[in-house]
Amino acid sequence: MKKILVFGAGLSASYLIKYLLAQSKKENWQITVADQSLALALSKIKKHERGTAIELNILDKAKRATLIEKHELVVSMMPPALHLIIAKDCVKFKKHLVTASYISPEMKKLHGAAVKANVLLLNEIGLDPGIDHLSAMQMLNEIKSGGGQIESFKSYCGGLVAPEYDTNPWNYKFTWNPRNVILAGNATATYTENGQLKFIPYNRIFLQTETIPVKGYGLFEAYANRDSNSYIKPYGIENTSTVLRGTLRRKGFCKSWNQLIKLGLTDDQLKLTNSDSLTWRELISALLPSSNRSVEQNLCAFLGISKQSAEFKKLQWLGILEEKKLGIAEGSPAQALQKLLQEKWKLNKGELDMIVMQHQLTYSLNGKIKKRISSLVVKGENEVYTAMAKTVGLPMAIAVKLILQNKIKARGVVIPLTEEFYQPILKELKKYGIEFYE
Repeated sequence: MKKILVFGAGLSASYLIKYLLAQSKKENWQITVADQSLALALSKIKKHERGTAIELNILDKAKRATLIEKHELVVSMMPPALHLIIAKDCVKFKKHLVTASYISPEMKKLHGAAVKANVLLLNEIGLDPGIDHLSAMQMLNEIKSGGGQIESFKSYCGGLVAPEYDTNPWNYKFTWNPRNVILAGNATATYTENGQLKFIPYNRIFLQTETIPVKGYGLFEAYANRDSNSYIKPYGIENTSTVLRGTLRRKGFCKSWNQLIKLGLTDDQLKLTNSDSLTWRELISALLPSSNRSVEQNLCAFLGISKQSAEFKKLQWLGILEEKKLGIAEGSPAQALQKLLQEKWKLNKGELDMIVMQHQLTYSLNGKIKKRISSLVVKGENEVYTAMAKTVGLPMAIAVKLILQNKIKARGVVIPLTEEFYQPILKELKKYGIEFYE
């Protein structure tokens, strides 16, 4: 019997654990789910005969090491900053590791040791990054094998609310980590356009957007995400003139979000020492230039909008002009904004989320320029088995199965870019309704 250890039983782990338990009898697996909340871990294994729940503080070095040593493969659903301590133990005890997170520079340094230990530290095998890699590499390799030359590669993804539950003026509700949404784009974006290196600083990221139509779902807008150029070499598209990866939101979101940035509400450095007594109206007034006008008039003048504009109405709807306490003991404007938005953008019981992904490839073949657009739309099943949980967890779970079946030969610190990953994983994802259309 092979033993699988899952660290973390949060929302994104729901589908992963469900899949592993469903396959456990056929594959002869035993699954251990370890979380700081025993109740949460128990809720995910649902008394399954091949599931075990354990309460664990991941920083308990001795207990963590003992657990890892007893299992063949480890899945980390922990916050990205905690993957490294788990990865080091996996190398030490010669155990495979699977995570959905971007490879950190520290993780990359473990490559040689992992190869020497004959273990795979597989990262970026969730949704974005993850399914985007798998589907993009399949398309790129198909075009190249047919003699095509990639001229432009653009890839977009967004976690959104399903249209039937899109009930607020921002057309957005939280479907994943709220803090990541608040701090999104807080670093300069890097990409390549028409052969030129391009940068977009944080103060312009949400102003330089593209409109993306998705058949059957209307228009979206995309803003540049992180360092697109870091994937040029891994994707094998060194001679491609345009390379861009972006995040999707509904039309109008980015312009309004940029107003929050301009106000300073996404600032995570400023510490509001009097935040327990401060109201939202007082905070906005403090962030605006001095004026004898009303807060509303001063806000509109500073942002260059009118009280009749869609941007003002969205800000007003959030309640940032009300005499309502921030509700945090001490923190930053970004933390106050997160608390407010978790109330206003909450995905309520019975509401469903939605994942949208699209690749746009332009290539030359036999003297002609061709364009290929591939789109994916996935809706959640309920508030536990969300589209986000499904698209993050299923690729990870299928990868776990392939590794334990010895069908994955890669070793070291790896992201899933080769055929041994994308062919079987994309094929099985189709069975679960995760399928691209062109």
